[in-house]
Amino acid sequence: MIPISDPKRQLASIHAHILDRIETVLMSGDYILGPHVIELEKTIATRFGVSEAVAVASGTDALVLALEAFGIGHGDEVITTPLSFFATAEAITRVGATPVFADVDETTFNIDPQKVEQQITPLTKAILPVHLFGQPVSMDAIKQIAHESSLVVIEDACQAFGATYQGKPVGALGDAACFSFFPTKNLSTIGDGGIVTTSNHEVAAKIRQLRAHGSQRKYLHKEVGYNSRLDEVHAAILIACLEQLDDWNDQRRILADRYQRYLADLSFLKLPQSIRDVTHVYHLFNVQSNVRKAVKKHLAQHGVKTGIYYPRPLHLQEAYHELGYQKGDFPIAEYLSETLFALPLFPFLTFQEQNQVITALRCFEEVNGCFI
Repeated sequence: MIPISDPKRQLASIHAHILDRIETVLMSGDYILGPHVIELEKTIATRFGVSEAVAVASGTDALVLALEAFGIGHGDEVITTPLSFFATAEAITRVGATPVFADVDETTFNIDPQKVEQQITPLTKAILPVHLFGQPVSMDAIKQIAHESSLVVIEDACQAFGATYQGKPVGALGDAACFSFFPTKNLSTIGDGGIVTTSNHEVAAKIRQLRAHGSQRKYLHKEVGYNSRLDEVHAAILIACLEQLDDWNDQRRILADRYQRYLADLSFLKLPQSIRDVTHVYHLFNVQSNVRKAVKKHLAQHGVKTGIYYPRPLHLQEAYHELGYQKGDFPIAEYLSETLFALPLFPFLTFQEQNQVITALRCFEEVNGCFI
């Protein structure tokens, strides 16, 4: 089966470089929050043009710690999208706040700024937009809304490392941004990892304290915190991968362009669109179809793996039953959850493999072809 993603191929391309860095870590005896973590933080902060980057144990932790560092907690509301991985809303709940959802734009799949504005109440403290599938949110509109209502903006950029909005990197567009280094992400390691970027020194200091059990000095704890420290091995791998990231994202865009060219005329498929003045990094290449189940079955029969992102929007998850949302509350997100599915797209997916995907889809289109 042709996979949706294959991080093993990425890492194999720099195998020797990764092993050299891991050997350095192994021989150092310094395995937690050591020199590689410091180097990674400085490199990413410089890349984004922010003053601070704080490495943590996962993308989920990045979201939780960022929210807590801004003082968001019980009694507060945070507006976010219903179309995202569960961690987006989960982090809000974890700090004691309430996720409030706003429907998405049907073209970009990202949160709709106009719908955000309609959800603001006196309890609203922050907006948490998600740069879904690697495409930046319309951040000018989000920031204008936040400015008018004195709200914090925390980017969930877990799927968008390397993306840009109007020439500025995702990760430097809000008050803070959160990234995941999960193995399938654009910038990834062989386990969990995450980072928060910001130019707010107080927030960064708070996150550094929270990630180490609420401590600034060993065995002296100012508050109850977390164990959310990035390992040196992961940092070493991430530094090696970061050197190749722009090339890998370019490969993703080349493959996305080929899908756009060769699938544009298919009647049963709607292809993703990019907004102007952004650099999309195609963490996932999601298409829409009203006959999704049949198409997925057909592709599986032809050796092509697909995935659904996401089969149930956040407001309809059992974990959020008590919030009182019902089917029909966010019709665009709900429709997308019923029609979206991802095709294989990752660096080192070969043109031959992609042609197999394209041929199988074109075969589905032909009434008297192999599908029938």
